[in-house]
Amino acid sequence: MREWYFEYEIQVNRPGLLGDIASLLGMLRVNIVTINGVDQGRRGMLLRAEHDVQLERFEQIVSTIETIAVTKFREPKLRDILAVRHGRYIQRDADDRNTFRFVRDELGLLVDFMAEIFKQEGHKLVGLRGMPRVGKTESIVAASVSANKKWIFLSSTMIKQTVRNQLMGDEFNENNIFILDGIVTRRAHDERHMQLVREMMRMPTIKVVEHPDMFIQQSEYSIEDFDYIIELRHHPDEEITYEVMEKNNFVNDKSQADDMFGGGFNF
Repeated sequence: MREWYFEYEIQVNRPGLLGDIASLLGMLRVNIVTINGVDQGRRGMLLRAEHDVQLERFEQIVSTIETIAVTKFREPKLRDILAVRHGRYIQRDADDRNTFRFVRDELGLLVDFMAEIFKQEGHKLVGLRGMPRVGKTESIVAASVSANKKWIFLSSTMIKQTVRNQLMGDEFNENNIFILDGIVTRRAHDERHMQLVREMMRMPTIKVVEHPDMFIQQSEYSIEDFDYIIELRHHPDEEITYEVMEKNNFVNDKSQADDMFGGGFNF
């Protein structure tokens, strides 16, 4: 069975238009897996057929219908699947096609998007930008649960500042999701932690880095190494800056060292 994504824009919204398209698909023995409006005046469908020729015939016929304009007819991409599922497309940066933007009201869509990435096999490096308390870490954990993957924090401030310098038992598993906070890792000054990060980066697994721009400042990695950059904001016009986060939300080097032997976690 072959899946295909079909999207069209309505030119003349006459009664029975969707029924005519559905009937045509039925006559060609093409199944409609999912259908939804994906944009104003646009409708998307995930189709499934046993043979390519059925989809090819449908494309030839549907392109002659004057009341619609075919906008997409292709193997479904991740954005297509999520658009049909949620009824809208994920916003994408016009200049950097690997950067995707969300606001806090779209956490459900964000979790679904990351879960689909997490289900993939092999190496994927994901960067997540966002201000404090916008839902970055919680979204990563929820997506890991949705993808049925175990998550491992290498560095974090979710409960207390955590800096890992070793993994135990089955934590070194390619099926796990490795999460690190770029600001905490950058300020760790712990060679054992950095060695663990480098070892993790070489593994063919999913890695998620919060604050990727800070992570690359004192590492051998660059922003081009990231397969996906995700930006999460409280509202569309929010500016993501790091000065406030470093000043107000992270301890200085001395107090950080104290935390390693006191209230923080370092193991």
